[in-house]
Amino acid sequence: MAEISDAREFLPVNIAVLTVSDTRTLDDDRSGDMLADRLDGAGHILAAREIVKDDIDTIAAKLTEYIENSDIDVVITTGGTGVTGRDVTPEAFAKVCEKEISGFGELFRMLSFEKIGTSTIQSRATAGVAGGTYLFALPGSPSACRDGWDDILVHQLDYRFMPCNFVELMPRLTEK
Repeated sequence: MAEISDAREFLPVNIAVLTVSDTRTLDDDRSGDMLADRLDGAGHILAAREIVKDDIDTIAAKLTEYIENSDIDVVITTGGTGVTGRDVTPEAFAKVCEKEISGFGELFRMLSFEKIGTSTIQSRATAGVAGGTYLFALPGSPSACRDGWDDILVHQLDYRFMPCNFVELMPRLTEK
């Protein structure tokens, strides 16, 4: 049974929040605000927060910048995971990821199905690893970000979560 272990001490993780949008600013970025508040409330560190336009090369460049920054362990993006012409976050992830974490998107859509039914197939939520950094792409709606954080990431980014979690694997992500 999955649970928090009292035998382990909480380890804060340095997390960057990247909003992908052609229209949002820091003043009206509800999804980015919600993620920043939730990760802070969980005891993690908001290492960076920015907004970039829906452009594959711009997103990939910002992801690469975060990956190369040793002070950032995790990047969570919000936005650009749909199927319209401007939705290119998964394509940007594909340019930088060394390994895909396919179970993240699968689990996100399974959990989302319970709330929004078959509309969940419009989400291309995805995740991967690059340069020892975890990358998670969530849809742009505040409710989708809340679900992705509350139902998946808050647990997997908690070293105390058993039987296993992403934090305990961090030292081994760059093994050869």
